[in-house]
Amino acid sequence: MLPDPFSRLPLSATKHIGYQADECIFRMGEKTDAVFFVIRGEVHLRRYTQNGDLITIHRAFSNQYFAEASLFSDNYHCDAVTVQNADLIHIDRFKVLELIKADSDFALQVTSFLAKQVQDYRRLLELRSIRSAKDRVYAGLVEGWMKDSITSFASQIGLTHEATYRALSQLVRSKRVAKLARGKYQIAF
Repeated sequence: MLPDPFSRLPLSATKHIGYQADECIFRMGEKTDAVFFVIRGEVHLRRYTQNGDLITIHRAFSNQYFAEASLFSDNYHCDAVTVQNADLIHIDRFKVLELIKADSDFALQVTSFLAKQVQDYRRLLELRSIRSAKDRVYAGLVEGWMKDSITSFASQIGLTHEATYRALSQLVRSKRVAKLARGKYQIAF
């Protein structure tokens, strides 16, 4: 079952799809037909600059939605590519829009969800502007973003996994963070 707000959709609006690593889900310019939910895996939303450089504009991890903007756009504005094997739920854009028109409570839930996404993205941008790896890792832990692996957490906050491991070690030594088990940390109180 999908988390809110899309949990209210009928089963006919969703489809489970498995993808291999480095598989393209959609390409920039293609007609939009879905919002996606990551059950397992990692998906990068990518775009090429005018100079031809590849940039990742968003990383979606397990239990996260992506391509939400496609609800209100005719074409995808980037490529979506799996970074590892992934299981996704394809959520039919047109069925979401139908329910938004028919159910004002659902429309408010979707609006609230999208507003929270904007806040979360702004917080991520703010966090990524922290220069010190130790302070960035600590801020990410405070936000509760270390859910899966340290490698995924490092990718999300824009650090290498090596820099993240070093920062975690420093935070444990300074007793600001407690190591609970291999790969499991929490803020020390």
